[in-house]
Amino acid sequence: MRNIVNINKEWKFTKEKETTVVDLPHTWNGIDGQDGGNDYYRGVCTYEKTLKKSDMPEGEEVYLQLDGVNSTGEVFFNGKKLVTHHGGYSTFRVKLDDIQEENTLTVTADNSPNDFVYPQMADFTFYGGIYRDVTLIGVGKKHFDLDYHGAPGIMVTPEIKGADAEVEMQAFGDGDVEFTITDGDTVVATATASGKNPKTSVTINNVHLWNGTKDPFLYTLTAKLIVDGEAVDEISTRFGCRSFKIDANKGFILNGQEYPLRGVSRHQDRPEIGNALLPEHHKEDIELICEMGANTIRLAHYQHNQVFYDLCDEKGLVVWAEIPYISRHLENGVENTKSQMTELICQNYNHPCIVVWGLSNEISMAGSDQKLVDNHNMLNDLVHSLDKTRPTVVAVVTACPPDDPYVHIPDVVSYNHYFGWYGGNVEMYGPWFDNFHKKYPNTPIGISEYGCEALDWHTSEPAQGDYTEEYQAYYHEELIKQIADRPYLWATHVWNMFDFAADARAEGGENGMNHKGLVTFDRKYKKDAFYAYQAWLSDKPMIHICGKRYVDRVEKVTKVTVYSNQDEVELFANGESLGKQKKGKYPFFYFEVPNENSETKLVARAGDLTDESLIKKVETFNENYIMKDEGAVINWFEIDTPTGYFSINDTIGDIMSCFGGKMFLVKFLMFLKKNLSSDGDKEKKEQPKEKKKGKGIEVMGFTFTLGSLKSMAPMLEMVKGFTVKRAFMMMGGKFTKEQILEVNAMLNKVKKPKK
Repeated sequence: MRNIVNINKEWKFTKEKETTVVDLPHTWNGIDGQDGGNDYYRGVCTYEKTLKKSDMPEGEEVYLQLDGVNSTGEVFFNGKKLVTHHGGYSTFRVKLDDIQEENTLTVTADNSPNDFVYPQMADFTFYGGIYRDVTLIGVGKKHFDLDYHGAPGIMVTPEIKGADAEVEMQAFGDGDVEFTITDGDTVVATATASGKNPKTSVTINNVHLWNGTKDPFLYTLTAKLIVDGEAVDEISTRFGCRSFKIDANKGFILNGQEYPLRGVSRHQDRPEIGNALLPEHHKEDIELICEMGANTIRLAHYQHNQVFYDLCDEKGLVVWAEIPYISRHLENGVENTKSQMTELICQNYNHPCIVVWGLSNEISMAGSDQKLVDNHNMLNDLVHSLDKTRPTVVAVVTACPPDDPYVHIPDVVSYNHYFGWYGGNVEMYGPWFDNFHKKYPNTPIGISEYGCEALDWHTSEPAQGDYTEEYQAYYHEELIKQIADRPYLWATHVWNMFDFAADARAEGGENGMNHKGLVTFDRKYKKDAFYAYQAWLSDKPMIHICGKRYVDRVEKVTKVTVYSNQDEVELFANGESLGKQKKGKYPFFYFEVPNENSETKLVARAGDLTDESLIKKVETFNENYIMKDEGAVINWFEIDTPTGYFSINDTIGDIMSCFGGKMFLVKFLMFLKKNLSSDGDKEKKEQPKEKKKGKGIEVMGFTFTLGSLKSMAPMLEMVKGFTVKRAFMMMGGKFTKEQILEVNAMLNKVKKPKK
């Protein structure tokens, strides 16, 4: 029988000739990948461990299993190279040959930039390291397949037929196999099969369904490989029996009932440890997501840890699983999309939580062409050949027109929209999706990303781009209203459940981070928007007063928002009732609160539920609530704004609306190219000739080349709602105050069109 030994402890880690001893999981970018500057170490590091034969698991053969090495891993055993694996988020294995009394195991991890392993261009940090478990598996000569794409060696496919389920079972190996399905200690069904990768079916009468968060029931399938009447290997997997379909008008349907999917996306990283998570971190994440009331998670933008998929199975959370085919099509990366998709499906096929396989994310960011379309057709066919039970999906960037051919390759589609943050306004969501639904009535449509950033900044007059907790709360209130009124949206996923690291970012007063999370990076603080979703989605009675971090207020009457899923809310100020409000269509309650005392204690009450907060009257606005920009800080009074002419305070969309503005844009691009190129002159002298690359504009980790206006089109469309000042800020501090004011002077010569 197989024996498994974890070997996470005491590895010699070498980075740039410096060696330390570390335990796995481990990343070398836990600090420099989170502090901004887009300068975190990307290269090759080495992990080495001495293994005595006596420490090896018993077995005639021993396999090494690595659950995550980012991005390319190479394995050497006693100096001999055994395998190279391209793809930093999936499991791979290799058999260890010629085992000696004492052996040296060496694993290199390489997260260097290249043009053939995804991801290469994305708004998150690509942490290097061996950041998941490493184990040794001892087996006999006869064993279930350990070489099949890192898969578990067993596959189960339930099909609901009335009150029963027909369950197809397949084991990967060669010989006689005994299958047993159990419900706890109770045997539900048994069967046998023989041959190469044997397959058989059984029926579960009166099947207990896996029914989402209501009842996520799981069975266990065990397979035993029998040789001469003895079991020589045994593997098992949990599975759930459910039916689902995605309807263009009714949305997601689970077990015959409409089941709107409303939830979040999740990045996995944490402060200082990056993506090197322990099981307790995954458990904390899942508990927070369930506390909010979500019933679905988009696991972006890569394969996540098996621990997390298992937790989603147990909690009944419906999952969108995807590969990191993201932002830009790489001609040399086609095979990598194929191998990563194959591993994603083969390793995760048995999870009932997964309902769609994601082909790509915002892949047309740098433009769409026939090669991109061809790759999607290939991936779509591959998925359907590997899994006939689940549909395919893509997450499409706003700038991509709905009639782009690649949008209609998968079975269902969702869009990443940031109206009200990266351009436009929050009222645009509903009409946009209504227009798509009207034009393509047979195509299921959803929202794969939407959100805005919030830190500990505050205001009573929230506005787009201010990074305040109040604007984020307002934004999500408005989105909840529009989503709730459109049941045809098959799934909606907030971007993001947690703040996460994106080392290229310089936004919101804290570099290196994306702050769109409903919960802070350290999981310690739930922003007000978290409670807006809890009030909308959770069945557990709740009440929450917003603005607890916004204590000092200057106005004599201030607005206070309360979220609750109860029918009636009453708010008290220093013990005096400000009235009761009945819940309307949405679970948001707005009160006008007198703010004339030095301190006002607020108490919100809904039945037996209460929540408290405090506000204080101040004469001068608290400067600690105002975002502090690093780098080129420009005060409002330094910006010339002559009447009738543009300035950097105007949006790119407004500037582009007239001929003079379009001419300015050409000059602006030339200005950017000149200044970015001058920064690169020194680099060109220092770098070997073959390493010279064209310069570009980097925004949120995405680099856009300046070779043509066409290549800039997707970015320009995305940022039309930005002021020029904000666009500069999002370029990561590459420009001085004087350079930005030079652009302002250029704009001061462009007349605004008459209204």
